[in-house]
Parts: sequence; C-alpha cells; structure tokens
Amino acid sequence: MILKKKKWHCLPGQPITELDKQVMSWEKKGKEVPSRDLIKTPEQIEGIRKSGVINTGCLDEVAKNIHVGMNTQEIDDICMAYCKEHDATPACLNYEGYPKSVCTSINEVVCHGIPKEEDVLEEGDIINVDMTTIFNGYYADASRMFIIGKTTPEKEQLVRVAKECLEIGAEAAKPYSFVGDIGHAIQKHAEKYHYGVVRDLCGHGVGLDIHEEPDVVHYGHKGSGMLLVPGMVFTIEPMINQGTWKVFLDADDPYEWEIVTGDELPSAQWEHTFVMTEHGVEILTY
Repeated sequence: MILKKKKWHCLPGQPITELDKQVMSWEKKGKEVPSRDLIKTPEQIEGIRKSGVINTGCLDEVAKNIHVGMNTQEIDDICMAYCKEHDATPACLNYEGYPKSVCTSINEVVCHGIPKEEDVLEEGDIINVDMTTIFNGYYADASRMFIIGKTTPEKEQLVRVAKECLEIGAEAAKPYSFVGDIGHAIQKHAEKYHYGVVRDLCGHGVGLDIHEEPDVVHYGHKGSGMLLVPGMVFTIEPMINQGTWKVFLDADDPYEWEIVTGDELPSAQWEHTFVMTEHGVEILTY
C-alpha cells in the first residue's frame, strides 16, 4: 500500500489551532489542501496590500488616459512611468520572454496581448489591460476591461457579464470552501448567456511570486480543487468568450504569448487579487 504524504503540517512547538483542525479534517477526508507556506503572514499580506495600491493606481491612470486613436504602446508607457514614479517594478517585463510591462488584449485576444505602436484603438473596441506590480518584493495582479467610445450591445453585455462572473466567483469563495466552488458559480452564470468559459488559462495564487498555487479554474464542480483557507492570497480572473471556450496561440506573434478565441469572437476578462479572511475574501487590488 502506498501512503500519501501529508501536505499540511502544524507549527512545531505551537498548540494546534482551529485552522489546523479544519485543514487536517478535510485532508483526512481526501481533499486537496494547501501547504503551510501558502498561508501568508499578516506582514506579508500588508506587503501585498501596498503593492496592490500601486497596481490599482496604475490601472486608474490608464482609465484616465485611454481613448480612441491611442496605440497600445502608449498604454505600456503609462504603466511603466507609473511604476517608476512609485518605486515599483512591472512583473511581466522580461518574464519568460514577455517584452512589455503590461498586457493589452483587444477584442478577440483573450489575454497576453503585447503592446505595440501598430495596435491603434478604434471606436467600438473592447480591451483588457492586465498589470502585475512588484513592490518591496511583493506581487499584486489585476486587470480591467475598457470600452473604447461606443460599442455594440453584444460587446457591452459581454463586458458586463464577465465582471458579474468575477463578482459571483468572489461571493462563492468562503473560508474552508473549495476552488471548484468558484469555478462552478462562474460557469453557471456565464452559460446562462451561452458564453464560453476559457479552460486553458486560470487564476492563481500570488503574493510572494507572480504565480503560486493554487490554480483557480473558472469552471467545474462544487467541492473540487484545493481547500481555501484564511491567509491564502489568489486571483480570480474569468476569461469569458462570446462563443466557444476554446482558444489558440496566435501564430503571428513572434513572442508566442498572445492567446485568441477559437472562433475569433470577442472575449472579456476582469481580475482582482483577493486575500481569504475568516469572513470571506477581501480585495487587495482591482
């Protein structure tokens, strides 16, 4: 018989806490639980929170300036300048070959769109701007959708429903619930509109690195995935497609980053970083 190694360990020399009891109880039932190092200390959470303030401020600056006729390189310039002014570093810059400080994904580009001078925003476009900041070694991650000028009712609805999916996912994230509870709630809402929920990309733990455990999938079943424990920090970032949930890597992207919807219909995404508390999630950046 192969014995499964326990993932959760109590702190040596410390009394067993209610948190320990809860996690060990679920692990004993065969559920996936976090390791102790995924539980952030109050000091770490405060560091992530400060990074989140800069992250939110950066996206606020984009919101003030984004307009018809602007190219996406200008968005990158705004984000880079804001980081420099606030002693922060854009985490995406040079990450695994990514060449810019921010992701700018227009219309059918689901995510990881690369800013460039030739990508000029036109009336009716929808664009996701995704920013990750590092401040004093702590990471914060968020993205927003922007509608450029006046767009179609179909695109307006997609953007609205994608935001509702994020909010509904956050409501489903309760202490000692599961990642699958988030995904189930998001999928249920998106499919009311016959939208596709992207399955090849997901949210993730964050804070001490750009990507940590757990993978926060945006579809699935209640009670599946990792147990959510107070002190965990993670993103919820549903990518909602107007058509199919399937995606592909844009063959024209020399950096091999840009992801496009399988039917080239529009996609929308909103992302917040959250910390799990004893009472539910708290937003650290938006």
